Amino acid sequence: MKKLIAVIFGGRSVEHEVSIVTAQQIIYQLRRDLYDVMPLYIDKEGAWWTGDVLAKLESFKAANRNAALAQAARVIVVPTPGGGVIEDPRALRGLFRKPRRWTPDVAILATHGTYGEDGCLQGLLEMAGIPYTGPGVLGSAVGMDKILMKDVFRAQGIPVVDYMWVHRDEWHEHPDEVADRVEGELQYPVFVKPSNLGSSVGIGRAEDRDGLFHALDVAAGYDRRLLIEQGVVSPREINCSVLADGKDLRVSLCEEPVSWEAFLSYEDKYIRGNFTKGQTGRRIPAELPDGVTETVQELARRAFRAIQARGVARVDFLLSPDGSIYVNEINTIPGSLSFYLWEPSGVSFPDLLDKLIEDALGDYRDKSRNIFTYDTDLIEQFGRGGKVGSKSSPQTS
Repeated sequence: MKKLIAVIFGGRSVEHEVSIVTAQQIIYQLRRDLYDVMPLYIDKEGAWWTGDVLAKLESFKAANRNAALAQAARVIVVPTPGGGVIEDPRALRGLFRKPRRWTPDVAILATHGTYGEDGCLQGLLEMAGIPYTGPGVLGSAVGMDKILMKDVFRAQGIPVVDYMWVHRDEWHEHPDEVADRVEGELQYPVFVKPSNLGSSVGIGRAEDRDGLFHALDVAAGYDRRLLIEQGVVSPREINCSVLADGKDLRVSLCEEPVSWEAFLSYEDKYIRGNFTKGQTGRRIPAELPDGVTETVQELARRAFRAIQARGVARVDFLLSPDGSIYVNEINTIPGSLSFYLWEPSGVSFPDLLDKLIEDALGDYRDKSRNIFTYDTDLIEQFGRGGKVGSKSSPQTS
């Protein structure tokens, strides 16, 4: 029997359009002899939709979007014992009408950024009992928050550039003091980033104090916590993907994105370059000195383990001219799921999706072994005069 695979994409995120492209690639590459495919689109207001029309990229062009949604069904996620259900509530209207319901075997997450990659969607699916690809709530939250991610990496001995962070309110109320702190702890150039955002949105490079003020102002529009990183002069950017394959962690070939900018902006990644692949030009495999590829691959594995990632992730590195290697960040739902790194490594896109589905099912089965209930007579004891609100038993209060 075929498995029903829900591909979830879109969402209330600045990476909404990138997510649509990733999802369309996944939908196209899923093996139809093994799976039935259910597109699950979350619009920019947070409403959920499904329908075959959403499996076409053309449906999301501005001129076609409203007509496409008119053909789709508005749905909700219903937590149900034994497995979550996707339900069309409009089908419940009328005395004799039966609800339209779907029970996905696995949800492939193609959601990038806020609410889709940060643990929020993962928590909903956990509560609903729907197996899903990628990290759980903890790994997703850590992987999305750049400050917490770097804290974890540094605690694990994984090399990262020097950094500090400030709260948006602190910046707005005491800008000169914040700038003094930055200049006291770091040297120009520095990079300023919203802590909880992706696709290079809101990131700025500052060469001096005026540039720092501008970069902090921009970043503060996107998040409450602002990361300031020591810039690496003339770095090479190297990326490596990690794939959970059973109990093993496989690593891909390394790539070097080719760009004319000091860093890859949103436009570099998704507009100037080949949009269908999610990034600008790339060199695979990256031409690296002896031993560097192996070091990068091992650090990628360590970063994957450090945040308790799952499925497939892409780890981005900075290589300085003096040979230093820094982990820049980990992407827990990488654009296009990094298929372009796995195909040269001997794993086709359909094979990659098969492995992600099996990994999601394996994780779900493993969690099902946990005990989630604890038999106690606490309610009866409260009924006999226990203290309401106390966590201790009446005998020890």
